[in-house]
Amino acid sequence: MIAPSPMLLQADSIAVRFGGLKAVDSVSFALRRGEIVGLIGPNGAGKTTIFNSLVGLQRLSGGRVVLEGETISGMKPHRIAARGMTKTFQNAALFPEMTVIENVTTAALLRHDLAHARRLAAAMLEKFELTPFAQADVADLTLPLKALVEMARALATGPKVLLLDEVMAALTHSEMDEVMGVIRTLRDEGLTFLVVEHHMRAIMALCDRLLVVNFGRLIAQGTPSEVANDPVVVEAYLGSGAVHAGASHARS
Repeated sequence: MIAPSPMLLQADSIAVRFGGLKAVDSVSFALRRGEIVGLIGPNGAGKTTIFNSLVGLQRLSGGRVVLEGETISGMKPHRIAARGMTKTFQNAALFPEMTVIENVTTAALLRHDLAHARRLAAAMLEKFELTPFAQADVADLTLPLKALVEMARALATGPKVLLLDEVMAALTHSEMDEVMGVIRTLRDEGLTFLVVEHHMRAIMALCDRLLVVNFGRLIAQGTPSEVANDPVVVEAYLGSGAVHAGASHARS
């Protein structure tokens, strides 16, 4: 396993405003190389807006994002992807009229010629056990399979940091375990992850650290056990047992 070392990604007081609404309010955090970090919070807390601002899909109102020492704020999404950071989408943003292999090949073209992109796409399908579905139209896949294709396609861009937005939303417990195993393997190969996920069982078991946002502000960060026992976090979740239940599953 690659030991976490120098900060790979830094968000420095990032802010996003929609008119008078502060969707993201001066949020700062950093990811070390080789970490799996979770971003959690109630619905509407600003998680997806933070994700979109990191990869250039949402313009920042303030602050900056730094990747490997280079400020990437203001760059177009394809330029940020070329520098090594991309995201999956909550509702798989695939090309439904194309096959599975064509979808993943398209992503691999960011860095490679067609022949190499096809070979890389085939390797990605094998990694995610999608080879039997290579020639299937994406429109005909189940939601869990679409989520896996979305993840394979993101990985085909050759990221250093991969942002996963609810990739396990439609998966069963056994399917989640399989995806978590793939994520851990990729981390051991050098990839860094920032993960938004509502399944507390998965997030607590998977992540090295958690960032907690509420009303666009970062209210806590720490290990899963530290966050699960933080009274500010419990209050943000309105006293629900979600965080503690997830921590119990992670320990079991």
